[in-house]
Amino acid sequence: MVNVATTHDIRWPSGASLLSGAAAKDRRNVGLLGISTYATSVTPRSSASTPDAIRGALERFSTWSFSDGTDLADTMCVVDYGDVRDPDAPGGPDRVREAIGGFDDTLELIVLLGGDNAATWHALYALGGGDLSRYGLVTLDAHLDLRDGESNGSPVRQLLEAGLDGRHVVQVGLADFSNSAFYASRARDEGITVISRDELRTVPIEEAVGRALAIAGAGGRRVYVDVDMDAADRSVAPGCPAAAPGGLSADEMRRFVRAVTSDARVSAMDITEIDVDRDAPDQRTVRLAALLVLEALAGVRRRQP
Repeated sequence: MVNVATTHDIRWPSGASLLSGAAAKDRRNVGLLGISTYATSVTPRSSASTPDAIRGALERFSTWSFSDGTDLADTMCVVDYGDVRDPDAPGGPDRVREAIGGFDDTLELIVLLGGDNAATWHALYALGGGDLSRYGLVTLDAHLDLRDGESNGSPVRQLLEAGLDGRHVVQVGLADFSNSAFYASRARDEGITVISRDELRTVPIEEAVGRALAIAGAGGRRVYVDVDMDAADRSVAPGCPAAAPGGLSADEMRRFVRAVTSDARVSAMDITEIDVDRDAPDQRTVRLAALLVLEALAGVRRRQP
């Protein structure tokens, strides 16, 4: 994979400069944790660390948001909690809970870096502490993730079985020819709201986000957001094994993330389904994921202090 070195310019701080080993008292803190699951994937994939690749790709971006006219370096701090060791192995869920239990209480948002979509179940189950009734879920995903068994195709079903209320689950970006009639019926039976890919393109993304959050966050619930990279078009996410033609553009992905994280009800977000070894030589999938991390920070920056 091509990895061209960047030059150093003190007047052009990179996104990686936001990473810190501890929370900052004079900044708005966002936590970062890697949960590099891969072993139970429906599509076999490498064990290469996506979280490490995304951290490295942050060097490719600056901290300046041109559209907002703000520099994230002035107000934001990303507290990097490292990676959970072997989350797929025996004791993995316990290690995820232990890592999440060590989060600083000043965090305004937690960003989890997968790994495949099994990381979503690990993270939200641990955050809920055995009580998922306090949470809603929004997924940006081509798939329902309601399959039987335990894999990257089953996290939503596993969370429902653990107590998540399907009436507060909204699945955005569902694609044609990527699901089945059986699992679509299961989604209806569980009361899940679906905003299909076609429907998403009939309204502004920000309007769809508002609708999703109203449902997932009703009753004062915290909202967990799963950003599955297979919602994106394969041309911009070749490193996502299940990405297909006709998906969302990179710009649509980033607009979704900035809009959804602007809402204070969103307490955690993951970015999943990247296999570093499948990415294009220009690292376009990993770089898009790094951009989404910065978009999440920009979203938090828009929240009222």
